[in-house]
Amino acid sequence: MKRCFVFQDGNSQKFWNIDVEGSGFVVTYGKLGTAGQTSAKSYDSDEKCQKEADKLIAGKTKKGYKESTEEDVASAKNEGKKYFAEEYDADPKELAEKILSDKRLPELKYITVGHWGECYENGPDSIVNMMIENKEKFAHVESLYFGDMDFEECEISWIIQCDYGELLKALPNLRILIIQGSEGLSLGKDIDHPSLEELQVICGGLPKSIVDEIKNAKLPNLKKLILYMGDENYGLDCSVEDLAGLAKKDMFPNMKELGFVNSFEQDAIVEMLLASDILPQLEELDFSCGCLSDKGGQMILDAADKLAHLKMIRADYHYMSKEMVKKLKGLPFTVSVSDAQEAEDEDDMYPMYTE
Repeated sequence: MKRCFVFQDGNSQKFWNIDVEGSGFVVTYGKLGTAGQTSAKSYDSDEKCQKEADKLIAGKTKKGYKESTEEDVASAKNEGKKYFAEEYDADPKELAEKILSDKRLPELKYITVGHWGECYENGPDSIVNMMIENKEKFAHVESLYFGDMDFEECEISWIIQCDYGELLKALPNLRILIIQGSEGLSLGKDIDHPSLEELQVICGGLPKSIVDEIKNAKLPNLKKLILYMGDENYGLDCSVEDLAGLAKKDMFPNMKELGFVNSFEQDAIVEMLLASDILPQLEELDFSCGCLSDKGGQMILDAADKLAHLKMIRADYHYMSKEMVKKLKGLPFTVSVSDAQEAEDEDDMYPMYTE
């Protein structure tokens, strides 16, 4: 029996198919619009094969894959594209013109903007302004990711950003907004966006101004909020108490996935979220990329009854012991705890992204 699944968001346009026959199965996966890659496995019995297949399917659905038909997967278009400057010192206006003149633009739902040229000196203002001025040509876009670049292109804390307030007003159908870099970043003073379902700010230092803008926003249908804390040497000037002001059910009645990550104070964030009134409605908690220690891990264990409704806790990149990791994996929901770090003491613990 063949089952087919599709995953589409601001970063990925993928399919995953599994065809089970007797004691073996064949998996085909890859980007939408391609033939993909194929792998096969066989087992000692039909029952064991089906059990392993069910486990793989459960893992994919937890990651957001949605079941589809073979015909729909085969005919599905890759509705996403990443734009980036070919030259390191390019003028961002050139990238703006490239996006606007792309013949594929009318069919793109997911647009990612990478390196736009000397990102440590120039923000993406010209690209954002182009989208605002041509808002009717971007009205169909569901997801925008600005600043998707690695450290070789520009260190995360060197990325110059801009004000996205007018863009949010211009694109009322936008569902996902992901921004990397916080220098010069503003989301807007009076955000009112009923369609926005996901907001991520990935940075090496989170300004309190961003937290305040989100706190004062009207985002009634926001389902996913991920904020990277970082280091005060690179712009962090908000506290765990400031973040607590966002962990409220009356502010985000439809929130399902919440993460304050990449923090020196990851244990304190765990404690705060475990005491929040938004916790009972959440399906996923994200404590990844920070200095989560056995202290925070023990808090999670002690609150196992309060967390029984969760589907997943993400705690990848952490400073917990092997013993604690083993205990967390025994909880009745998925706990992702890859990329363990080692440190002699607390002074030797650092979040994943700072500079």
